[in-house]
This record gives sequence, C-alpha cells and structure tokens, in this order.
Amino acid sequence: CQDVIETSYLLARQLADDVDFHGYLFLEFGKGLIKKCRTSPDAFIQLALQLAQFRDQGVFCLTYESSMTRMFRDGRTETVRSCTCEAVAFVRAMEDPRSTNAHRLALFQRAAEKHQNMYRLAMTGSGIDRHLFCLYIVSKYLGVESPFLKKVLSEPWKLSTSQTPQQQLNLVDINKFPKYVGAGGGFGPVADDGYGVSYIIVGENLITFHISSKFSSPDTDSGRFGQHIWKAMIDIQALFKLENNKRMVENGKCVHLEHLKKLM
Repeated sequence: CQDVIETSYLLARQLADDVDFHGYLFLEFGKGLIKKCRTSPDAFIQLALQLAQFRDQGVFCLTYESSMTRMFRDGRTETVRSCTCEAVAFVRAMEDPRSTNAHRLALFQRAAEKHQNMYRLAMTGSGIDRHLFCLYIVSKYLGVESPFLKKVLSEPWKLSTSQTPQQQLNLVDINKFPKYVGAGGGFGPVADDGYGVSYIIVGENLITFHISSKFSSPDTDSGRFGQHIWKAMIDIQALFKLENNKRMVENGKCVHLEHLKKLM
C-alpha cells in the first residue's frame, strides 16, 4: 500500500510541477463600466479572451466556456463554444490596420449579442455538447460506431474558460476593505498545449484572472497570455471610449450650430 501511495504521489507531484500558473487582479475597470457600454460583462471578457488567444498563438481554437444548467433537476453544466464566426470577424478587424473603430465596434456588438444568445440557449437546455455526449453514450451501449461523434468529441479544447461566482461579497465589504478580497481559484489546462482561464467578476470595479498552462509546452506561457488579456480588455474598452468622445463632439457641434442660428 505504501508503494502505491508513493507512486501516486510522485505522479501527482510531476503533474503539479508542470503547471505554469499566473494570477492577477484587473483593476482598470469592472462590470460597472462594462454595463455602461450596454453589453454583457461575460461576453466582453470572452471576446477579450478570443482577441488575446489570437495575439498569443496567431490562430483561433476550439473554446470551452461552462454554463450553469441548475434550473434542471440534476443539471450541472453545458458548454458554450465561444469561438464563433462573429467573434473571429471581430478579432480580425481588431488586427487589421485598415479597419475603422466604428466597424470594429459594430462587429464587437454583433459578436457579443451572439455570445449572449448562445449562453441563454446553453443555460435553458438548448446547447449541443451534452446532447452529443448522450448520443456517444447511447452509441457505445448499442455498439454502433459513429465517425462523426468520434471526431467531434476528440477535438481538443485548447482554450478552456469559466466564470467563477464570487463568494465573498456577503462576508466582507470590498469597497471598505479592498485588500481583503481573495483572488479565488482556477483550474489547469485541458490540452497539453492550451490554456485554462478562470475569472471572477468582483463587485463593480474588479475582475480577477487565473491563467494556467504547462511548462512542458514550448508554445504557451501563462504570464504572456495574462498580458495579452490585459491589453485586449483595454483595447476593447477604448472602442467605446472613442465612440463616446465622437458623440460628445458631434453633440457639441449641434449645440454650437443651434447657437449660431439663434444669433443670426
């Protein structure tokens, strides 16, 4: 028994030592400012993750986001596949120097709306991954080989993400004691050459990120990916800031013209 325990410990230690973990507090803004942009905080973060992933790896990948299905008996989670065609179009526009900020913002809003709709579908039992898994179980029970199910369920989730609920808000006033806020926890990457990203939306002005990858992968770096997430969040928020400034200028011109008309 002691030999088995020692062998298991060494294996677990090897796995743990291979985890490249990076956690940080995103203090620039939180859901309070994102809501003023009239978009979902989760959609905002998920699109920032798609932009960060592309900047880090140069390619798009199958992305997992967990969605709760607790309104159903024994319901646990469903998958939201966040890497949509709309998200890809937005990211490509962000990286295209010929694209205008107005065009980028329009594509962002379209992608955010698509993401919100997908999340609602997943939450209400209209996702696809649990159904595919059930079909896979039935096919195994019946002894029926399905090339489609075998292929679709073997694709690696190179970007695995999840929003973790904040449990501290009823225990401590984070506005009075901001230093007492815990960063929470995360999870490891699903793929050997992928990332695991957990994030917590804390109150109105703080988001915590937990990024993991494997040291053994030469293509990933959790600290580097964290920098890409930070930059993506700032770049997306700037689109709304520029749009608001444009509206203020346009409104100012209208007021100025009306004033001139009165003087004439």
